[in-house]
Amino acid sequence: MRWILMFIFLSITVFFILSSKPKQQEQDFSKLHSNPDHRRKVIWIMADSLMSQAIDQGIKSGDLPAFSFLISHGHYQKEVISSFPTMSVTVDSTLITGAHPDRHHIPGLIWFDNQEQRIVNYGTGLNEILRDGLTQAAEDMVQNLNHKHLNQEIQTIFEALEERGIRTGSINGLIYRGSNDHKLAFPSWVAKPLSLPDQVNVKAPDFFALGMFANPLQGKVSLPDGLTKEFGFKDAYSVEATKYLIKNDLLPDFLFVYLPDLDKPLHKKGPGPQEKKAVQKLDREIAELLDSFGSWNEAIQHVTWVVCGDGGQTSIVPSNQNPVVQLDQLLNNYQVLKPGQQPSEKTEVALAVNERSAFVYALKQEISLNKLADQLKKDDRVDILAWKNENGWIQVFNAEKNTEMQFRPGQEFEDSYHQKWDMKGDLKALDLTVKADKKQISYGDYPDALIRLWTSFHSHSGRYLIITARPGYELADVHSPTHKGGAGHGSLHQIDSVAPMIITGTDQRPAHWRLVDMKPWILSLFDSPTTESKR
Repeated sequence: MRWILMFIFLSITVFFILSSKPKQQEQDFSKLHSNPDHRRKVIWIMADSLMSQAIDQGIKSGDLPAFSFLISHGHYQKEVISSFPTMSVTVDSTLITGAHPDRHHIPGLIWFDNQEQRIVNYGTGLNEILRDGLTQAAEDMVQNLNHKHLNQEIQTIFEALEERGIRTGSINGLIYRGSNDHKLAFPSWVAKPLSLPDQVNVKAPDFFALGMFANPLQGKVSLPDGLTKEFGFKDAYSVEATKYLIKNDLLPDFLFVYLPDLDKPLHKKGPGPQEKKAVQKLDREIAELLDSFGSWNEAIQHVTWVVCGDGGQTSIVPSNQNPVVQLDQLLNNYQVLKPGQQPSEKTEVALAVNERSAFVYALKQEISLNKLADQLKKDDRVDILAWKNENGWIQVFNAEKNTEMQFRPGQEFEDSYHQKWDMKGDLKALDLTVKADKKQISYGDYPDALIRLWTSFHSHSGRYLIITARPGYELADVHSPTHKGGAGHGSLHQIDSVAPMIITGTDQRPAHWRLVDMKPWILSLFDSPTTESKR
């Protein structure tokens, strides 16, 4: 969405629109006031691209007092497994639905819709969006993501809690579908260029804020949601909105708060000094939220706090080390779908690049996935190639190790998440080890790789292979955004696949440390209302 907003910003030059904001409908806050049962509330803070090493270094140097406080009074899990690919909309869909992509149906930030025969792009990069179609990208982000593409047959955490009479809220969350009627409002200078209506009806939580386009606090508190503030899709908006709810006793029972600012400096400069400054800023923002309760001890007395990242970022080597694998060039002997076009009778292959991973679609039956893989694996920057073979097994080739294996759900082997599999071939392809006596699977460089790959291959229809880049490199189509000398994510590798989580205010823990396991854990937190302080 950020790239769409940037385009709008660049295209608007008339001064008077800077103060023109869509008029928001007044929201009824009466039902957000505290319940008589004094139910303990939950604030879930999702900090985009937060990584444990930055937290550890900041605590060691004494630069992160808020993080230190929450960790010393709670639990710090350094490696929580994300979804695949590790792109925000897929990660958030997994967290909010408690399901893998095969059930929630959001395959990635960009993917090919076999039914509509087009690329779906929720906002990868300015150049790519402009060529794929700005109007279509806006429609996909604003209307289709939550209310068409996200599986309507599976409940979000907001819907599940609201069904129990538990009040919910979302501030700048990308995946927000709930049970309450709300409207997204667009000023004419946004709506007309994007061919959007002035208002879009959506289903969302009890309290719903989405930048300038859904600001229920308009007229109550000044939130930074103008053009120069990326329409409110910044940390400052989320923090100020949350502070208002806390100070005015309007905090819903469950509030999801998305903080995006850390992502940009990491993409641009990679882990290092820029990341350190960004995490220090994040710490100050969390401190502001704790301060809003009067004291930090008071904050954890009445609220369960969860602070987590959505996945890691891998450093990308600089330009002089050839960091970008141009898939369109590797497949130049095929007729590859051009950006902004629909397939013709001659089109053979479509690409959907999610930074360090990509879907490569065979649009004609005679195109062999094996031959596509043979061509792609010639590049020594390729890590994993996987595809579904004619027998329904997932075939995996590790380009660096030159090893190959196959797997499918079965009975012979079991992993630590009680998932059972049949496997054959060289298990080093996914860095798996098996205890021969117990047939117990252990994961290495690719955490929970079997279910993450399997569900990705069943997330949407079509014949496609999945390719990932080795650490240090990223994939690209003609106009894909790249991060030379910075950092990227999206792959199956551990660096991209894990994120930290801090839980303060409860002794209850999820069944497993994976984002997909968080929804049932959140539901369990509301099974026994209490005001008792928890560590």
